[in-house]
Amino acid sequence: MPITNEQVAAHRFLEGLYKDDYFPDRVVDRGRDILLRLCERVEDERPAGLAALYALTHAATEEFNELEAAFEEAGSEIETTAREEIGEAFWFVARAYGFPDADPEELIAPREW
Repeated sequence: MPITNEQVAAHRFLEGLYKDDYFPDRVVDRGRDILLRLCERVEDERPAGLAALYALTHAATEEFNELEAAFEEAGSEIETTAREEIGEAFWFVARAYGFPDADPEELIAPREW
């Protein structure tokens, strides 16, 4: 399903990680794909409130938890720079879909990174 939100469609997710050679593009691509799937789910399911949005973002956060192993296998890790970049991406998604009051920490509450 293509993204219909123009702001999201034009956004380059995880741009800071792509600019840093420490983070392999092939693994960052997988993170970007997680975020795009999150956007597709938000557009498809149209969460009515923060609880429903958090359910979607928590599922995506769990996918990032699993992606940590791929970063490690590539000689990288989800460290401070990556945590901030990923967290900002979730916050961007919340705002872009009309949830400016979302708690940035709650969006990624189940994170293990």
